Amino acid sequence: MNPENYEKEQIQAIAKWKEEKPSVVKTAFGFVFYPISVSIQSVLPRSAIRGVLEGTSTAAKWLADEGDLRRKGEVSEIGELRTKDLRLSDQLANEVHNWAISLASAEGVGSGFLGIYGLAVDIPFIITLALRTIHKIGLCYGYQTKDEKGRNFVLTLLSVAGANTYNEKAEAIKILRAIDIMIAKQTIKTVYEKAVQRQLSKETVLIGLEKLSNQLGINITERKILQTIPVIGAAVGGSVNGWFLNDVGWAARRGYQERWLIENNRIPATGVSDVEGPSENQLISED
Repeated sequence: MNPENYEKEQIQAIAKWKEEKPSVVKTAFGFVFYPISVSIQSVLPRSAIRGVLEGTSTAAKWLADEGDLRRKGEVSEIGELRTKDLRLSDQLANEVHNWAISLASAEGVGSGFLGIYGLAVDIPFIITLALRTIHKIGLCYGYQTKDEKGRNFVLTLLSVAGANTYNEKAEAIKILRAIDIMIAKQTIKTVYEKAVQRQLSKETVLIGLEKLSNQLGINITERKILQTIPVIGAAVGGSVNGWFLNDVGWAARRGYQERWLIENNRIPATGVSDVEGPSENQLISED
């Protein structure tokens, strides 16, 4: 398959991914498992999840080393992957993705033996690994998280993966698009960049840690309910963690694929079957 056809296939895959409903499904046994859900949140409350997010984002970034990717991608600087070949970047991302799923599954089996008390270790680990996976997949496409826009992009990808409803996912994807537009247009006049930033803030576009903590608290609790049950906890723990990292990996891969395609002028910055951002005239007129 020639590069052009491959890229068209990925553009279609991105659009399809955006329309998929989140994989977390509310259990039909809500009343039965409600006490367990409360117990999980008492072991690791939402405030603790926020603390984990604040403390591990930087750590996850440093854990995402570049050396193996430069070697496998045959580049001297990781930024060269931003313009080299999408198929190559996808292959590198696939390796990172599969490794993360395997590690998460293995850790989930171990913590599952401890039942509900194992979650105090398991959940911080899985969030750190999720952030590390997003950072490293970004490197596969040549993107290093060096500024606030990059950090918000990473947190928004985690929000997409941790969405509990289609509306949550759609909102997070809209935020990704807004950040993409801001980055794609960073070479134009300063007044426009400031206007875009103001619009992002006004629409609460940049993901807040409090909101993300609440969202992940619900998402992870829903996934972890069965892990707390004696005997089956270890068996369930591995599959639950692998399931979460699979969602995280695909969110990162599709998000960074789209950014790569935008920056290489394969698709317009205004979107792929996506919500269009405000026009330049609309933004400047607000001055």
